[in-house]
Amino acid sequence: MNRIARTLALVAALCLAPVGGAIAADTGTPAANAAPILLAQADAKKDEAAAAAPPVPNKGDTTWMLVATALVVLMTIPGLALFYGGLVRSKNMLSVLMQVMVVFSLMSLLWIIYGYTLAFGGAGSFYGSFDKLFLKGVTTDSVAATFSKGVYIPEYVFIAFQGTFAAITPALIVGAFAERIKFSAVLLFCVLWFTFSYLPIAHMVWYWDGPDAITDAQTLEAVTASAGWLWREGALDFAGGTVVHINAGVAGLVGAYMLGKRIGYGRESMAPHSLAFTMVGASLLWVGWFGFNAGSNLEANGLTALVMINTTVATAAAVLGWTFAEWMSRGKPSMLGAASGAVAGLVAITPACGFVGPMGAIVIGLVSGVVCLWGVNGLKRMLGADDSLDVFGVHGVGGILGALLTGVFAAPALGGSGIFDYVANAASADYSIAGQVWTQLKGVLLTIVWSGVVSVVAFKLVDMIVGLRVPEDEEREGLDITSHGESAYHS
Repeated sequence: MNRIARTLALVAALCLAPVGGAIAADTGTPAANAAPILLAQADAKKDEAAAAAPPVPNKGDTTWMLVATALVVLMTIPGLALFYGGLVRSKNMLSVLMQVMVVFSLMSLLWIIYGYTLAFGGAGSFYGSFDKLFLKGVTTDSVAATFSKGVYIPEYVFIAFQGTFAAITPALIVGAFAERIKFSAVLLFCVLWFTFSYLPIAHMVWYWDGPDAITDAQTLEAVTASAGWLWREGALDFAGGTVVHINAGVAGLVGAYMLGKRIGYGRESMAPHSLAFTMVGASLLWVGWFGFNAGSNLEANGLTALVMINTTVATAAAVLGWTFAEWMSRGKPSMLGAASGAVAGLVAITPACGFVGPMGAIVIGLVSGVVCLWGVNGLKRMLGADDSLDVFGVHGVGGILGALLTGVFAAPALGGSGIFDYVANAASADYSIAGQVWTQLKGVLLTIVWSGVVSVVAFKLVDMIVGLRVPEDEEREGLDITSHGESAYHS
């Protein structure tokens, strides 16, 4: 086609030249040179049109992100709901299922109304702007940047994907105070915590202007200055170790303290009523976590495949680590331990999954299985809190461990990817394990303090407004009947 166009332009130029040399006269150029000028003008117009045209999303990346979004929904309902539901006593099964489903639904709406704009709607150290309140200005033609220059996905897809993270995180917290909290208190607390803890942490860790905004050292400085505070500091969190797991784990621990222990805790049996449900829930979490972790790359490429491998092997290693540690310490390996180990491995690899190699992922998984086993036993006794379903012992401890080990195993010398240099558009040659671990620790400490303070204030406000805990007689009878008027099982 280019050859035909050039031929036609040359013929036109030759035909016009004898008529009065208009082209040559206008340009001060001999008629014989008029054809290249016409071609240059045509190419310039094409370049202007290309510059004015909006970026076209990659259909393969878009399709993958739609699938990843659905997988994260699967993690929550039914995955998390069944995992938690099996761990409580039968009289509280439906209450946990209800809390998870309704919290997920409520957070999904709040995300669209004001959550997205405060997390990703504009520059700021701790919050975004209100520019996209109610998704104002977002259309089917709007695009969101990925992590590769010139690659985009529809903004609606990015909104939907990030919305599943915003919805599952508060749902994780409910396991810490299960079997004794008012349903109204759960909903009110989650609204406050979502607004004042989840959204700012998400913005601090993940907001930046995107790779295409970086072309040289000067633009890199501008992008860094407008990014979220922890992104600016260089904290690495690929899929939510700080944003999701430490954030939720600390809130759960605060809730366990502020609601107090369940009636009969330490004296009566509070064993899980259905480990079959818990195993099914853990398995659905594992499958859904591929969307959670691999989807966080926002593209379908080689790095996405690496993240999927890392998620698989870290989780498998954590199952084995927890199982064999329990086997040696207690004499028998348990199904509850294997399921808990799977979740521990998934949590720990989350911040690291896009920065480490498979060997690093295996080490992170093995260590998390053993450390989180201690977290739900030795550490839990030391803390003295009735964290019903071990939210802090698994999500808090696993998230902290994973965030710190990210700084170690992201090192290129240990098979990691190091830090990407968007000016050179290649991995940086400079990497300091000690320096990055210190940066990771700052992110961990900030998240612990921020979530802890917000949680204390939120629980206090909820207690003043609606009260936190159900009456003793309702707790003894079970929340299924007393809070929801129905029962999971009928004799």
